[in-house]
Amino acid sequence: MSTKSREVIWGGRIMGAKIHADGARERAEQAVREADRAEAEAWSVRMEGYGGPAQPSPTIGQCLNGGLGWLEVECARCKTRASLPLDAVRRPHNTPLWKLEASLKCRSCRTPRYAPPARMIKLTETRQITPYKWVHPSEER
Repeated sequence: MSTKSREVIWGGRIMGAKIHADGARERAEQAVREADRAEAEAWSVRMEGYGGPAQPSPTIGQCLNGGLGWLEVECARCKTRASLPLDAVRRPHNTPLWKLEASLKCRSCRTPRYAPPARMIKLTETRQITPYKWVHPSEER
């Protein structure tokens, strides 16, 4: 006389619990992704519509997780706009976006002593502003 093994007795319930946990984990990850995107979009609309305030802002990681990977900025002096990829920013992903504003400087109207600040406009999924084509001074246009 032998008895049923524990795998036979409990195997089905354990497998069902693992499947249920995997499904719940996927739904939770999707819910976190949607929440991150909603927070990033709300901040983006607030910045674009009202021009601020920049605080509180989502983190770089939340923006990337939500699918908004580009930050549009504008120079305060020459009004030049640029799109910056957030995944190329050399800061930890838990850095809030408002902390980046102090380090954003305009390259086109920079002088050796002063670099005008750039203000943040909005977050976008894709690059909105294409970079200009650089032409060497010796080449004809």
